[in-house]
Amino acid sequence: MREGSRAASALRLVCWVGGFGLGVLIVGATYQWMSHRRDLRENPAPGKLVDMGGYRMHLDCSGQGSPTVILDSGLSDSSLSWFKVQPQIAGFTRVCSYDRAGLGWSDPSPHPRESKIFAEELHTLLHNAGIQPPLILVGHSMGGFDVLIYAGLHPDEVKGMVLVDSAYPDLANRLPKLKTSLSEWRRSLEREEYGMRFGVTRALGRCGVGTPELTPKLRTVECDMSWIQETIAECRSMWDASAAEAGSVHSLGSIPLIVISEDPAKNSSEFLPEFEKGQEALMRLSTDGSRVTAVGSGHQIQKERPDLVVSSVRRVWEETQDSAEPTVR
Repeated sequence: MREGSRAASALRLVCWVGGFGLGVLIVGATYQWMSHRRDLRENPAPGKLVDMGGYRMHLDCSGQGSPTVILDSGLSDSSLSWFKVQPQIAGFTRVCSYDRAGLGWSDPSPHPRESKIFAEELHTLLHNAGIQPPLILVGHSMGGFDVLIYAGLHPDEVKGMVLVDSAYPDLANRLPKLKTSLSEWRRSLEREEYGMRFGVTRALGRCGVGTPELTPKLRTVECDMSWIQETIAECRSMWDASAAEAGSVHSLGSIPLIVISEDPAKNSSEFLPEFEKGQEALMRLSTDGSRVTAVGSGHQIQKERPDLVVSSVRRVWEETQDSAEPTVR
């Protein structure tokens, strides 16, 4: 009788602990869901959500003029990364920032997450939104892969390009530690994914951190499962499929191209020589290519030296005003 009583007590304890744990998970998941819905109500998409055939992507356009400038963000970043740049470009031509599917205010996409798909989705997004070429493409970091591929796929639409500390397709092969560091970050995100699902990441303030004026919007777009899942997927493809796809673009013909590179003083001495070679190689993709250094800025040039990004876009835009249609090979 005594043994049966102890067994029953143990079973009740296990059930109680299991039930309590399940309750905590349900509360956490509910907190995460409700908090995200509240954030979306308080910080709606600044642009419009465009139907992509089963999912929607966010496109935010301002200004008037032609060519239209398209801003493509780096790995894991949303259209918010251009908040210092877009208003100034809008002063002289139309400019659109957008969120890749799964980031920002865009819905997740059912398609593979690699740069060729990103370029194709961007093309569909612009078409569905009624944004007609010609275009000037601006790509930051991994976004450089996207705009290079876009120019290769749709050469008649692209009149100029600005690469903002763009990734170079062969850089990871030259610097294996880059691929290793990205893999380590991906694994940390995969661990964080569990915390995000149950509101832990949000509650501990480990997501959506930025300047006071941007923090509410960043929390809306970065404290969500779609952000972390899309970022993990982009990490998996960046130095493999995406880099190979961007590397297939061997020439931009004679379109105006400006490559903006971070200050060498901000770069790792170990990475710097190969980084410099990669930036020079990007510049040589066009016979009308040039390169400028963002003195005082690290990788996030659009935030640390927005003036240089704006002036570079303006230079390309001015050069396109009287130029003939470019040819991308």
